[in-house]
Amino acid sequence: MRKVLCVIGTRPEAIKMAPVIRALKNSNSFTTKVLATGQHTDMLKQALEDFGIAPDFNLNIMRNAQTLDHITSSVLAKTGDYLDSEHNDFVLVHGDTSTTFAASLAAFYRKIPVAHVEAGLRSHDKYLPFPEEMNRVLTDRISEIFFAPTENAAENLRNEHVNPEKIFVTGNTVIDALFEILKLNQNIPEFMRELDNQPFVLMTAHRRESWGEPLLEICAAVRDILAARPDVKFLIPLHKNPIVRDVIKSELQNNISNVIFTEPLNYPDFTFAMSKCRFILSDSGGVQEEASAINKPVLIMRTLSERPEAIDHGTGVLVGTNRKIIRETTLEILNNESFLKKILSKNTKPFGNGTASQKILSVLENYHARQA
Repeated sequence: MRKVLCVIGTRPEAIKMAPVIRALKNSNSFTTKVLATGQHTDMLKQALEDFGIAPDFNLNIMRNAQTLDHITSSVLAKTGDYLDSEHNDFVLVHGDTSTTFAASLAAFYRKIPVAHVEAGLRSHDKYLPFPEEMNRVLTDRISEIFFAPTENAAENLRNEHVNPEKIFVTGNTVIDALFEILKLNQNIPEFMRELDNQPFVLMTAHRRESWGEPLLEICAAVRDILAARPDVKFLIPLHKNPIVRDVIKSELQNNISNVIFTEPLNYPDFTFAMSKCRFILSDSGGVQEEASAINKPVLIMRTLSERPEAIDHGTGVLVGTNRKIIRETTLEILNNESFLKKILSKNTKPFGNGTASQKILSVLENYHARQA
């Protein structure tokens, strides 16, 4: 059997790759192993456990205040050592993280084909999102097989002169993961009891380009919203990075009666929160995809999005990090039912129907058959 190595480093990668890993492990065509780089540690492990997956190897690269240089160089060197230790027929990576790029580069140095899940997304600004836009572009330059989640992503690749025969539109694997988790009988999380059936907004913020003044603007907007609508609560899972969490807690500590802080939620609890909230404020990429699948509005706190489908065909509204725009758009949704209905009427589930992992498996099996 052909050997495939799935490399993951962060919580979002673990969630999005879990359905693919399970499909590969259930196939008779492959021997599949999972290499965790440890770019995230506990959050990565927790996300895999939600899907009954454990990594076969963990490079444990994470350290306090880790830099991009450290992540990239450590993943490159240690993944290279692993690839030298045993044969692999191809390496499967996901998305746009530093783990994705560095692991792909390690495979390229050994002439091992790379299959890229979630290929082709583009903001067309190399600094937005940073460093993810260039991580994804460079990974696509290295890759042999391209799993584009949407036709728009596939068109980006064709415009970059990628061989069309190597591009496969699959939908996004996060929709597979989301639908699977939503089918489970979940207990009501503890934090939901604090909400006491009040309307709430789910907010996440963590991106590097949001650090500093943009994050202060976001927090100021939240204070404005709560002043105008004291009946509304905000649920804010705090990112582990102190550059983010310390600012948010400091800026919103005087609104603590209306703000519920939690540690990062496991994926089942996060999907529960998404399904129950009024709408979402987020700078996350994956949330844009998930929100569209469950017909939930998401105000995207970025100046650009590499997922234009969320805006053009889904439930996304681009608001940036401007205090006034965030405040006014949020209050419009809270106060104007017709405005909310207008957003929801655009929903067409642009990121797929939950079958992406099976499509990826089928492509890899056919590729395997041709190489045999």
